[in-house]
Amino acid sequence: MDKGFLISKTEDEIREIFSSLGEKSFRTGQLKKWMYQLQPFSAMSNFSMQLREKLEQRFEMGYPEIMEKFVSKDGTIKYLLKLFDGNIVEAVVMKYSYGNTLCISTQVGCPMACRFCASGLNGLTRQMYPFELITQVLLINRALGSGREITNIVLMGTGEPLLNYDNVVYFLREIHKEEALGISYRNISLSTCGIKDNILRFADEDIPLTLCLSLHSAINSKRSMIMPVEDRIPLQEAVRAMEHYQKKTGRRIVYEYIMIGDLNIGDEDAEALWQLVKGQTAHINLIPLNGKVGNFREPTRHEIHSFLQKLKDRGLSATIRRSLGQDIEGACGQLRARYLENEIR
Repeated sequence: MDKGFLISKTEDEIREIFSSLGEKSFRTGQLKKWMYQLQPFSAMSNFSMQLREKLEQRFEMGYPEIMEKFVSKDGTIKYLLKLFDGNIVEAVVMKYSYGNTLCISTQVGCPMACRFCASGLNGLTRQMYPFELITQVLLINRALGSGREITNIVLMGTGEPLLNYDNVVYFLREIHKEEALGISYRNISLSTCGIKDNILRFADEDIPLTLCLSLHSAINSKRSMIMPVEDRIPLQEAVRAMEHYQKKTGRRIVYEYIMIGDLNIGDEDAEALWQLVKGQTAHINLIPLNGKVGNFREPTRHEIHSFLQKLKDRGLSATIRRSLGQDIEGACGQLRARYLENEIR
């Protein structure tokens, strides 16, 4: 009989497993503590030998494994993680003066098919499970040192977090707990392409993190060219949902804006962006396209700073995100895409 993997189970499913073994529900909490230490069954000293043997007969833990590690000259570290079923995801550690920020994946692959992003080149393979999300963070935290090495988390890697809603919400609540990593919600950011209904739903979760909307153009026709989600959820609807989240949580809205040469950095683009977000407590995070992607051109340094000035002249809060990890294919999905391409070859 093939063994199952506990890492793919929800907390409720683990509770049912213990019940089927004649064990009390408190065993679930004990197991979670061991999982958060990335321990095997043999180390679980508060379980009887008989219970450990029963679990080992039926399951493997299935923790993620670091398959490859790439270190940039700027200190950025990119990890390829192998999941229990052989799938590969990415995670990136970015080093700042205030600490280490970890960018994690929330899906294996991505269904959004944004034209400038390598994450969705092969579509969506599957959702990541809640304990996979948690243990990928804990695994990398341990790889960095013996203490709490990760100070900030961003859900901006491969996948659309709000399309893995229940698992992501569970992850956020757990990683906030001291028994996991005790990360403050104010030190967590989540990036979405604008899944309106789930933005509204998330506003009621009492998880006041920084919510970021991948905007990339305030002109519907241009956004549709690069983000197919625009045809299903027009940006005006997504922005209204973001405004609701801001009013409910008091958190500043962040708009992420990929700058693409000859496409979305002209006067009309700056004006449309101002018209869309004026009056909001919001910040615009400008992200220059990393290299040439398809038919899209990386903007010049002059174009980047010229567009920034256009926004500032209109009274908008905006900054240019510092490019990190360019020498190790640091942009979302690049390294995984290359790995999958080599596997096919």
